[in-house]
Amino acid sequence: MKRFVKFAFVTAVIFSFAAAASAATFINIGTGSTGGTYYPVGAAMAKVWNSSIPGMKANAQSTGGTAQNLTLLAKGDAEVGFADGLYYFAYEGKGQFDGKPMKNIRGLVPLYAEPIHFLVAKGSGIKSLKDLKGKRVSVGAVGSGTEVTVRTLLKVNGIDPDKDIKAENLGLSDTATAFADKNIDAGLTVGALGIAGVVEITTIGTAELIDFEPDAIKNLCKELPYYLPFDIPANTYKGQTKPVKAMASWNILVVKDDLDKDLAYNMTKALFEKKKDILNVSTRLASMAPENLKYIQVPLHPGAEKYYKEIGAVK
Repeated sequence: MKRFVKFAFVTAVIFSFAAAASAATFINIGTGSTGGTYYPVGAAMAKVWNSSIPGMKANAQSTGGTAQNLTLLAKGDAEVGFADGLYYFAYEGKGQFDGKPMKNIRGLVPLYAEPIHFLVAKGSGIKSLKDLKGKRVSVGAVGSGTEVTVRTLLKVNGIDPDKDIKAENLGLSDTATAFADKNIDAGLTVGALGIAGVVEITTIGTAELIDFEPDAIKNLCKELPYYLPFDIPANTYKGQTKPVKAMASWNILVVKDDLDKDLAYNMTKALFEKKKDILNVSTRLASMAPENLKYIQVPLHPGAEKYYKEIGAVK
């Protein structure tokens, strides 16, 4: 009899653990490198979801960034992914996604903008992209997203980056050094507002930000539709007393359309209700706001849309 009771107890425990496991919701979040913004923010979001949604088991996974996150989503190895503008090409089946559109991508939350910064050495006389001809210009590290974007920007505005300028493949920290050593005349770089390298350059005063001309903005946004006109707010950087005309690509959270509607609703709601916890990790997420839904260029997930309708952010 004792053995039977013991067996029954053990069986009950096993079934209770099995029931608990089956009730758990596992969410893998594709982020970025551990040294970037995506990963620590993703970890903060996982913590918010785990504490707010019963049974949630969310985990932030370090990845190579947007491209890998989209691959993980496609394979079912991630349920949520951080993504820059590349998600638009994935949805449309363009570029590296040619012939393989990911029409099941849905937007969950807008995150923050990454504008193109147009930096010129003080006294260089450079006032527009056309003035870059014959100049020494930092175009980003070899193979980086910055280099791809900058080369596209120059080409659609009538500048051959291989012939018309003296292109320097420099990362942002090396660009700062090159300005300090007077080895370059200008630099074009992509990064979030307040990015460290631009802060360093403008604080030292070796270079300043200038406006992109309207046609330059129009031409790039037409070529790369995930870029939109964007003003870098006044006083973002030292000595920048007025807004600077630029263009930016928005980072967003993407999911697939088969994510449970109620779950997507609760995930979206939790992020906004506990936004302060995420801001403690990165102030860049101050722009994670319903009014920035207009920058998401794929359909919203129905669960997220339900939340935004409740708060009056969408009709």
